[in-house]
Amino acid sequence: MKKGQISKSIEKSILESSKVIKNSNSQIKEIEKSIKVIIECLKNGKKIVIFGNGGSAADAQHIVAEFIGRFKLERKCLPAIALTSNTSILTALANDYSFDSIFSRQCEGLVEKGDVVIGISTSGNSTNVKKGLVASKKIGALTIGLLGSKGGTIGKICNISIIVKSSSTPRIQEAHRTIYHIICEEVEKEFKRL
Repeated sequence: MKKGQISKSIEKSILESSKVIKNSNSQIKEIEKSIKVIIECLKNGKKIVIFGNGGSAADAQHIVAEFIGRFKLERKCLPAIALTSNTSILTALANDYSFDSIFSRQCEGLVEKGDVVIGISTSGNSTNVKKGLVASKKIGALTIGLLGSKGGTIGKICNISIIVKSSSTPRIQEAHRTIYHIICEEVEKEFKRL
């Protein structure tokens, strides 16, 4: 690359990211609803269950770390599970059943009525994420989709769909991080007050 091209490329990426995050303002109502249902769930002694693939799997684990540990404030531990952490479970289910069932099978065993289940998919079309959310709804959990693009097929089946309207996976993931940090911060404030 010529001198200055890297700087221009960096600037372009930063501007694209900030534009996608700024456009997420259109999802404020869905984010607020998500915060309220998560708070209600936790106050009722229930838990948060989260999953996704690839970078979204890492995001699921990141969110759970914020709930179990802390985001910014000292407060009690908030119960949350990432279904992406146990490689023995994931590989056994993928091998013995199919990759499409790695989340639904776990949801059948771990999700209870009144839990909040969050599925993360930048395309909105991840089959295994959709199956996990469908299985959770059958049990009586409230489902939230943290999605990208136009929400895909998952956006149509969730109780709440937070859709980052972009076709760029990295930009969607960057906006997802901003959104779930906001959710963690607002939920944590509520439990700091108790």
